[in-house]
Amino acid sequence: MPLYNSIDRKVLKENLIAESFVRKTISLYRYFILDNPQEFRDQLYREWAELNCFGRIYIAREGINAQMSVPQENFNAFLQTLNNHPIFENIPIKYAIEDNGKSFYKLSIKVKEKLVADGLDDGTFDVTNVGRHLNAREFHDLVETGEHIVVDVRNHYESEIGHFKGAIRPEADTFREEINMITDLLKDNKESKLLLYCTGGIRCEKASAYLKHHGFKDVNQLHGGILEYARNIKQMDLESNFIGKNFVFDERMGESVDGQVISHCHQCGASCDVHLNCANELCHLLFIQCEACAAKFEQCCSDECRNLKNSSEAEKQIHRHTMAPKFGNRSIYRKSFRLAKNTNFADSISESGK
Repeated sequence: MPLYNSIDRKVLKENLIAESFVRKTISLYRYFILDNPQEFRDQLYREWAELNCFGRIYIAREGINAQMSVPQENFNAFLQTLNNHPIFENIPIKYAIEDNGKSFYKLSIKVKEKLVADGLDDGTFDVTNVGRHLNAREFHDLVETGEHIVVDVRNHYESEIGHFKGAIRPEADTFREEINMITDLLKDNKESKLLLYCTGGIRCEKASAYLKHHGFKDVNQLHGGILEYARNIKQMDLESNFIGKNFVFDERMGESVDGQVISHCHQCGASCDVHLNCANELCHLLFIQCEACAAKFEQCCSDECRNLKNSSEAEKQIHRHTMAPKFGNRSIYRKSFRLAKNTNFADSISESGK
C-alpha cells in the first residue's frame, strides 16, 4: 500500500461529509527517543491507514505529537496498535471537548526535526527538568485565588478566542516568539508561582524546562492542558476558569469550553470567535470573521484579496511571486486587541496596514 495520500483534497472532504459512521477526535503526545523516526512513521501509517484513521501526526527523534480522528467502530483496534509500540505504553489520550467527527479528512504523518518548532537549542538545558504537573482541580483552585501568575504559552490567535481568567497572553505568532517573550516579561518574577497552560500539554513541557533553566523557582503546568481541564471541570460540576473557546489545529478550528464569545470580528468588531483562512489562496491569512463580513468580503480578509480571488488566472500569476502568504495573525490584523484597548474598528483591514 502507498504510504502517503494521493487523493485530491476536495474529494477527501466530500468523502468525509458523506460518512455515516461516528469518529472520535483525540490527541496524544510523548517525548521519547526514537532511533529510526522514518521507519516508525511508515509502520504507523500502515497500521492507522488500515483502520481508516485520519489526523495530523508529527514524529521526530524526540517522540510523537498526534491529533487524530478515529472511527468509533475501529477504536479498540486502534488502541491495540498502541500496545504494539513501547512509546505508547500508558500514554494519556485526550478527547475533544466538542466533536462533530469532521476534524480531519486525511491521514498525514510527517517526520520533523522537532515536535514543536521552538527555536531552542535543547543541548543548552535539561529538557527533562520540567515543571510540576497539576491536575485540573489543583490548577483550577490556584487560578481561583488570583494570587499567582497564570501564563498562556499558546499563540496570540489561540488565546484571543479563549483563555484562563487573568492569564498573561503575549502577542506572539509562534511558540518560538512566545517562549522568549515570556522569559523576558517575567524576568523580575523568578520567585513567584507560575501556572503554565496550553492546549494539550506538550508546549508546557518545553516551556517549563526552559523557564526553570533560566532561574524560575516555582514553575507549574496544567497536566493534559485545556482539553483535560475542560473535561474534568465539567465532570466535577465546577464553573470553568477558562473562558471562551479552545483553538484546535484541525478543520473545526475551535471548541467552546464555557459557551462565552470573548473575541470579535477582525473587520467590523462584531462579537465573533470563528476563525477561517482567507479565501484568497495567495494570502490564506488566519483571522476572525463574522457571517456578515464573510458575505461582504466573500470569506476574504480585505477588498484586495476578494478582488484577487475573483481575478483571472493570468492576473493571479502576476501576484503569485510578489504576494507572500501571511502567517498567523500578524499585528496589523489584531483588531480584537485594539477593541479591548478601546480603539474602534473604523479602519478597514486594508487600511490598517498603512
